[in-house]
Amino acid sequence: MAVLELDKVNKKFGDMKVISDLSFQVTEHSVFGFIGKNGAGKTTTMKMILGFLQQDSGAIRVCGEKVSYGNTKTNRNIGYLPDVPEYYGYMNPREYLRLCGEITGLSKEAIRSRTGELLELVGLEGVNRKVHGFSRGMKQRLGIAQALLNEPKLLICDEPTSALDPVGRKEILDILSLAKDRTTILFSTHILSDVERICDSIGVLNQGKLVLGGNVADIRHKYRKDIIGLEIGGQYPVEKAAAGLKELAFVNNIHISGQRIEVEVHNAEDSGAGILAFLLKENIPVIRYEIMEPSLENVFLEVVG
Repeated sequence: MAVLELDKVNKKFGDMKVISDLSFQVTEHSVFGFIGKNGAGKTTTMKMILGFLQQDSGAIRVCGEKVSYGNTKTNRNIGYLPDVPEYYGYMNPREYLRLCGEITGLSKEAIRSRTGELLELVGLEGVNRKVHGFSRGMKQRLGIAQALLNEPKLLICDEPTSALDPVGRKEILDILSLAKDRTTILFSTHILSDVERICDSIGVLNQGKLVLGGNVADIRHKYRKDIIGLEIGGQYPVEKAAAGLKELAFVNNIHISGQRIEVEVHNAEDSGAGILAFLLKENIPVIRYEIMEPSLENVFLEVVG
């Protein structure tokens, strides 16, 4: 089931077209990585999904219901975490979530049970400090709890790991991975290693157009090149090993970097046995052997230029 659907959405500001025939779907209980350079149109798209901006043409649906500009009912199904969430700094986390629950009309029992459950999920259970003393990472974690308070069908996260240190980023990504069991997540970011870690599918936006989309594993397979990476050990001369590898019939090219050799072949899986046999025959010590997979960063650079 598609929780979010965009169908040929277009948006202009004056004479400048910022979104062009944008179409994609996000399936239930998945994490969708929405990727693009600054200015690609990600924030504009999210504002249209939330009904804050009106598209010029096309349709946006959340849980099958069409989004309407201005006062859309679909936002009852959406939780939103902005890139820089704002708080009443004099409150502690429990007080803040209680206020949010009261504003949205939750019962006292629902507020109590969900607050405890969500604070445990985001690692803030038992924290009684005022929010104004929180680190950026703690504020992001509280923002996720607030966004999940109404049990939304769709959670939109706008650059949730930007400006966080590695520990803070890991904490947020771990929380989002757990949250997938209870909702569907649209994860806007430019940090491609984060996308690789938690996203099931991606959409790459470039100058307002979707230039790449689909399942992460399928995209990796499509852009995979047949390259075998070798790290030569000990004091063995890497140039000698490379020269011997070049003589193999199935080897197309060789790249050397320090003690590392990247071997381009016709078919990595079939050629691997021949390479290993050669290394064994010549008594060449190998510390590492791998069939190299393309990183999303390499794929991103290839499709956006």
